Amino acid sequence: MNVNQSAPPVPPFGQNQPIYPGYHQSNYGGQPGPAAPATPYGAYNGPVPGYQQAPPQGVPRAPPCSGAPPASAAQVPCGQTTYGQFGQGDIQNGPSSTAQMPRVPGSQQFGPPLAPVVSQPAVLQPYGPPPTSTQVTAQLAAMQISGAVAQAPPPSGLGYGPPTSLASASGNFPNSGPYSTYPQSQAPPLSQAQGHPGVQPPLRSAPPLASSFTSPASGTQMTGPPAPPPPMHSPQQPGYQLQQNGSFGPARGPQPNYESPYPGAPTFGTQPGPPQPLPPKRLDPDAIPSPQLTELPPQQKTRHRIDPDAIPSPIQVIEDDRNNRGSEPFVTGVRGQVPPLVTTNFLVKDQGNASPRYIRCTSYNIPCTSDMAKQAQVPLAAVIKPLARLPPEEASPYVVDHGESGPLRCNRCKAYMCPLMTFIEGGRRFQCSFCSCINDVPPQYFQHLDHTGKRVDAYDRPELSLGSYEFLATVDYCKNNKFPSPPAFIFMIDVSYNAIRTGLVRLLCEELKSLLDYLPREGGAEESAIRVGFVTYNKVLHFYNVKSSLAQPQMMVVSDVADMFVPLLDGFLVNVSESRAVITSLLDQIPEMFADTRETETVFAPVIQAGMEALKAAECAGKLFLFHTSLPIAEAPGKLKNRDDRKLINTDKEKTLFQPQTGTYQTLAKECVAQGCCVDLFLFPNQYVDVATLSVVPQLTGGSVYKYACFQVENDQERFLSDLRRDVQKVVGFDAVMRVRTSTGIRAVDFFGAFYMSNTTDVELAGLDGDKTVTVEFKHDDRLNEESGALLQCALLYTSCAGQRRLRIHNLALNCCTQLADLYRNCETDTLINYMAKFAYRAVVSSPVKTVRDTLITQCAQILACYRKNCASPSSAGQLILPECMKLLPVYLNCVLKSDVLQPGAEVTTDDRAYVRQLVSSMDVAETNVFFYPRLLPLTKSPLDSTTEPPAVRASEERLSSGDIYLLENGLNLFVWVGASVQQGVVQSLFNVSSFSQITSGLSVLPVLDNPLSKKVRGLIDTLRAQRTRYMKLIVVKQEDKLEMLFKHFLVEDKSLSGGASYVDFLCHMHKEIRQLLS
Repeated sequence: MNVNQSAPPVPPFGQNQPIYPGYHQSNYGGQPGPAAPATPYGAYNGPVPGYQQAPPQGVPRAPPCSGAPPASAAQVPCGQTTYGQFGQGDIQNGPSSTAQMPRVPGSQQFGPPLAPVVSQPAVLQPYGPPPTSTQVTAQLAAMQISGAVAQAPPPSGLGYGPPTSLASASGNFPNSGPYSTYPQSQAPPLSQAQGHPGVQPPLRSAPPLASSFTSPASGTQMTGPPAPPPPMHSPQQPGYQLQQNGSFGPARGPQPNYESPYPGAPTFGTQPGPPQPLPPKRLDPDAIPSPQLTELPPQQKTRHRIDPDAIPSPIQVIEDDRNNRGSEPFVTGVRGQVPPLVTTNFLVKDQGNASPRYIRCTSYNIPCTSDMAKQAQVPLAAVIKPLARLPPEEASPYVVDHGESGPLRCNRCKAYMCPLMTFIEGGRRFQCSFCSCINDVPPQYFQHLDHTGKRVDAYDRPELSLGSYEFLATVDYCKNNKFPSPPAFIFMIDVSYNAIRTGLVRLLCEELKSLLDYLPREGGAEESAIRVGFVTYNKVLHFYNVKSSLAQPQMMVVSDVADMFVPLLDGFLVNVSESRAVITSLLDQIPEMFADTRETETVFAPVIQAGMEALKAAECAGKLFLFHTSLPIAEAPGKLKNRDDRKLINTDKEKTLFQPQTGTYQTLAKECVAQGCCVDLFLFPNQYVDVATLSVVPQLTGGSVYKYACFQVENDQERFLSDLRRDVQKVVGFDAVMRVRTSTGIRAVDFFGAFYMSNTTDVELAGLDGDKTVTVEFKHDDRLNEESGALLQCALLYTSCAGQRRLRIHNLALNCCTQLADLYRNCETDTLINYMAKFAYRAVVSSPVKTVRDTLITQCAQILACYRKNCASPSSAGQLILPECMKLLPVYLNCVLKSDVLQPGAEVTTDDRAYVRQLVSSMDVAETNVFFYPRLLPLTKSPLDSTTEPPAVRASEERLSSGDIYLLENGLNLFVWVGASVQQGVVQSLFNVSSFSQITSGLSVLPVLDNPLSKKVRGLIDTLRAQRTRYMKLIVVKQEDKLEMLFKHFLVEDKSLSGGASYVDFLCHMHKEIRQLLS
């Protein structure tokens, strides 16, 4: 990317593309970004060929993290340019704070550097004897480094380039929280040497096949950025040069910017002089405290801990994927392609496989045998979002009407007709690709085949050419063989003292007057077919007759909550436009009617029961919107008691906090699902309300839970109303059943999400909206075939908002492999983390939290150890080698382990944990990605006239600079962090006060000011809110303020207050676990 080029404008869908002006992008083994600069920057402590800038002003910053950046301790021969002479403001990935890691001055002695992050591909390699030195020379002379080729598309099935490896600086893990440290006697070997073979810059990689470094010496093929400085070779292995991957053995070919070019190899740019040998020095990491804010300037002290910039950066991986894969449409025609990351904006062209917006898999190349799958331990799962909303540039699934005969299916396995089926015998029969059964083609569906064996009408029929489409269902697919009525919405409002006192009831009634005009409607319909009804309740229930012929609404009270019935049928569920006047009158009267109430007790289960009975009487499906404020302690079915007990945390009984108190709600949920009654719950608690129990019905009916603790109209009104509007307006499929079919060899064995299952195959959903996902895990039940691959078909039968019965079909074909390397090259870490989080969050109901955490760590270690053992080329045990497309697995997994559900801080309530737990269960991959690893955006770095989103920085305190303002979002929360030494003009432009001290901490809305900075920041906040499924409430946090502790909770690369490890410490811990497994 050109240094001064501005980033492309933000597309409206998905997440946006951070690019620093002046920041060079590196590309992981994909295509190059636009116009990479010809000269890569030089070694960090060495001279910079053709790239000199003025020294930076102010605070020193962390070095750029581009690809696989170098380890910290690169040596500087005397007289050479030191670190401080780079203009890092432009290059670096993220600002750093005054809590800088100390840098090595040119004149100072220092110990051995860390073994670097090394990129190496997943190729199997025998451990053979090293070649002789004559072989090495001949091989080096024959080695070629090919140049970049412009924008070749990444080959199908290729991951994002080579794997990454890094070594722990020592075996000890300072400050590693709950993780144990090595005994001193067992510390892993430190790499030591007398001389430094030179430092190598991050290199812009070309497309995977164009720029590959093939060294016959080791048989390793490297794509993507080469490694940072190699470690010194250890005294025990004197005979070998250093290899580029940090292991010892036959030397590698030349790399740009290495000192002293090898004979016969091309030289690149200016070559620095020979390095000065330095004496080795022992490191004792335990003796080195982590740097503090008050520490000496960087020049005063040597750095010995792992450089955070030398370990894989989520920001860099996201940025590289955006640059490499954001410009081209993703065409789904090829089997087993890994799609771009969820953080990349891309268009999808459906050519026979479902879009990744509908289905994402943990791996797109699955092992042929169960033994291989067990060995790798990579879970085989798909995250399916059947009704996902598409961006406006992509067409919604076509609706196919086969008339009374209905959709064509396989007679044996009942799979629906799809592009994967094979037509034979001139088109008179078809072979099912799922179960191989041969079926007759009905006469009305017959068509001739062309010379390739394809039907001549294949491209005229969505079900023969597209991955996703819909069929109109016949009456056979309907309940009681009767077409359904349009669904209904029932609003059920708590009118107890708490709800009235906070102003909630008045606010809600006012909003509903206008909101009812925006009920979801089908296609081009003028008005919605959905009918509405109203109930209010405290200890008793009040039903309202709002029939259009009435002058005033009529109220009927049901006080027998133990035996709930609906007192009226005619006039309860009405069409909004017909009964507009009566509904408006009712909504005006409700706040006045209960204005003087002193009733504090509420019921809960009878309210849901009443709504369900009303839908049953009307013979339709529908949704209940419940607005509830307190623990239901009134005498009634489903009565609860306060059982909150923080003393249970970290004990074996902790799991009881996540379990429902009573079985009443499960039974009720089952009845709701049978009726197609979905429940959305809006909670406004001032204290414990037992979310774990109250959320059972929403969870099992496919509904949502929204929670507004300590609700105050002035602070929370915007968030609540925004969530409510979105919830009422979104398109929902009612009374749905989903089944996932697979080809022979694998089958769906486990399901995660918000639904109910009465058998082992059918996922039943009273309601399903475009935000919800169902995660499915697959296991082998037979051997798979590499040629035919593995096929999935997700079929969702549902009732649309207009009352039409439909089938939505999604098909996906995956590759199968007999080599583990192919599995590891085609995984998707974001989907893997989504699955692992859901697996863990479900397990806390039945197992102690510590057991769940240990299970996750063990599984992650097994995945990485299997790669190390079977796919990575041999290297010293002191190195951590990660597969390229899983190099973020440790950082993301650590975020899951530190989350509130698995490791709560002192301020996290039991209700908060239960709320997050049910929320994550149906999140899609994009939502879990930002939820576990929040985005941190500097607001004052990019030019004011830039229309693109500012580039993100890593979620760590050392990336914060006190002279800047940052915005942090995780899909639920939004913070603006203001540094203590921000310029006065910036404070004035954004907050309309003259100094930092006058900013109100905890401010939840930015003043609307007519200046470029204010407009830009408010515009960015609006853009981020529009991308997320829930409204994110803003909180302004000042540096050194008490609210800052809350903000720091989201800086997930740092050690957490609740004892969670930092990213660096966790990486060391994972390395230790892997080494134990390998030994």
